Amino acid sequence: MAKHLTAEQLSAQAAAHGAHNYHPLPVVISQAEGSWVTDVEGRRYLDLLAAYSAVNFGHRHPRLVAAAQRQLERVTLVSRAFDHDQFGPFCAELAALAGLDMVLPMNTGAEGVETAIKTARKWGYEVKGVPEDEAVIIVFDGNFHGRTITIVSFSTDPDARGSYGPYTPGFRILPYGDADALAAAMDDRVVGVLVEPIQGEAGVVVPPPGFLRRLRELCTEYGALMIADEIQSGLGRTGTTFACEHEEVVPDMYILGKALGGGIVPISAVVSSSEVLGVFKPGQHGSTFGGNPLACAVAREVIAMLNTGEFQERSAKLGAHLHDRLNAMPASVVREVRGRGLWAGVEFTELGGREVSERLMAAGVLAKDTHGTTIRLAPPLVISQDDLDWALDQFESVTR
Repeated sequence: MAKHLTAEQLSAQAAAHGAHNYHPLPVVISQAEGSWVTDVEGRRYLDLLAAYSAVNFGHRHPRLVAAAQRQLERVTLVSRAFDHDQFGPFCAELAALAGLDMVLPMNTGAEGVETAIKTARKWGYEVKGVPEDEAVIIVFDGNFHGRTITIVSFSTDPDARGSYGPYTPGFRILPYGDADALAAAMDDRVVGVLVEPIQGEAGVVVPPPGFLRRLRELCTEYGALMIADEIQSGLGRTGTTFACEHEEVVPDMYILGKALGGGIVPISAVVSSSEVLGVFKPGQHGSTFGGNPLACAVAREVIAMLNTGEFQERSAKLGAHLHDRLNAMPASVVREVRGRGLWAGVEFTELGGREVSERLMAAGVLAKDTHGTTIRLAPPLVISQDDLDWALDQFESVTR
């Protein structure tokens, strides 16, 4: 039985039989609660990654576990061949949270992005009137929207894109945050602009002030859809429900995922207007598991928790404290701190991100590197200030 194996044996088993598409830290987790996880040898770690924002509400949050347990005792999957009693309320409640009116649920973030791309193209041809096969979607360098063939076709990351051609056409890649380049690239064939309000995988990169507002204006001017990928940045992570709110912008379409499943089940969703999502007719897009009863029940509890505003407020308050402490670190160690709310990208002057991640792990803190010299910090929104300060003490200690 796996439970009798040591951490070293379990890691060797994973390396022998699991494809090497990730480079995990050498820790084997067996239990988790709140902001803490425990490995198979009983050592506890403070989780400052939160599964890339999928665990915004902490591991096994009692409200979310209870919602899942209640639904497990009733019905978990019927496919979309039938309605179920969680589907309508989930769609209505998520639409209300986003200030829009229609929801198309899927399972993963990448599926959500693919759905948004299909929606924008179909809308462009059938509503906007773009000639068939001439639709263009604008994206930005440094993007990370997933790893399907279409998505990696417009990636600028060699690891994500390399050796997967031929690539899907129909995309223009622009410098992230460059409003002038965006204005020059807009024309009548552009059906959508796909943007991360904050780029997570790139190192928690925040665009220049006013960029999202200008993007919104240009989309309105040219009759294109502003598509906000808030899979990582949304649902409380940056101190607001959606990161777009920091510039008082409402996109035409949100792509949501990760935290929507409460760290329990995968669920993603595209949220938009009935005019946009209304282009789909039966049989034109779907998913057997998308919008299943179990996922909808958990997601409804997530939405209810967000509706209190408590988690957004915690993220804003503790996030300010997080950034104050990080920005106080010496320039000889830290070149730049980026982010909003309980989300930070720390770029080191000389240290490597992997090296810092391994030092932190040895000190009882889990985080993850990206792009060589940067480490990402994304604590669960339920973390206490005492725990956060303890983690930051370790962070300062291992980077001296």
